[in-house]
Amino acid sequence: MKKKIIIIALLLICVCVSPVKALTDDYYTTMKQDILCLMMAYPEYITDLEKSNDGKVYVVTKSGKRILYDDKDSKNFQEKMYNTDLQDMLEQTYPIGTINGVMEKDFDPGRVRTYRLLKEVYGCDRKAIESNLKMANLGYRRFQFNGNNNAAKSLESAVKELMPISQRNPKVYKALFPSSGTFNYRCISGTSLLSPHSFGIAIDLARDRRDYWKWVTKEEGDKRIQEYPKEIVDVFEKNGFVWGGKWSHFDILHFEYRPEIILKSKYFGQKNSNNKFWYSQAPYNDKLVNGYIQKIDEKLK
Repeated sequence: MKKKIIIIALLLICVCVSPVKALTDDYYTTMKQDILCLMMAYPEYITDLEKSNDGKVYVVTKSGKRILYDDKDSKNFQEKMYNTDLQDMLEQTYPIGTINGVMEKDFDPGRVRTYRLLKEVYGCDRKAIESNLKMANLGYRRFQFNGNNNAAKSLESAVKELMPISQRNPKVYKALFPSSGTFNYRCISGTSLLSPHSFGIAIDLARDRRDYWKWVTKEEGDKRIQEYPKEIVDVFEKNGFVWGGKWSHFDILHFEYRPEIILKSKYFGQKNSNNKFWYSQAPYNDKLVNGYIQKIDEKLK
């Protein structure tokens, strides 16, 4: 009888412990993948990472700032918007490719931003940001865009590819021109948060009355998203931009340079249990990426 009780107790322990361990392993795998994407997205600005004695993990910037990966706080959607750590920012996987309408409630990949990181890369205040702006040549005119981290270069590349497409496709031309603006130092409407336009990393294309979630019904937003030229979205995503049409709080004319969001989706958007290593889907044969992988494994043993 005693032996039977011991066996049952051991079985119960296994049942209770195994899921916790699996969750922990998955958490650390995701953390390593997130940090790898950040290092690939901001190679000049994220130079190291460290793990403190209390187990908290930080990325270290070239200026010496430490940006926390995960504060472990339980947050609702609004709290994640205002008190965003790196884990919050990368938690939702951006859906590359075609979508059929407005995303589900509070699914806004890329709309949640870690401002300490943006300020480190693009400028800590208005004066610093303005000093980093350059005039991006979009073919038909020039716009102010941040020159750091290849942001302006990526915008130029996207529009250069779209120009000949727009000449053949009236729908692309109508959605692409005229642009509604790039740099504009202001807060997001109805919030105290700086708009990504404040950092010079976002462009609003041609405006339609159905483009913004506060202006129209979900049904009208669905129709506008379904009609929006796939070519524009594909080219911008290829160049590191997220599309505001893929947010539940949709902003359909809005494209924002967020290479870390696109890289995570590209390399780690699909979970594959057959992968031998946490970095199996990444381009680990690249010398620079391989160095990041080695550093992450070394620091997060």
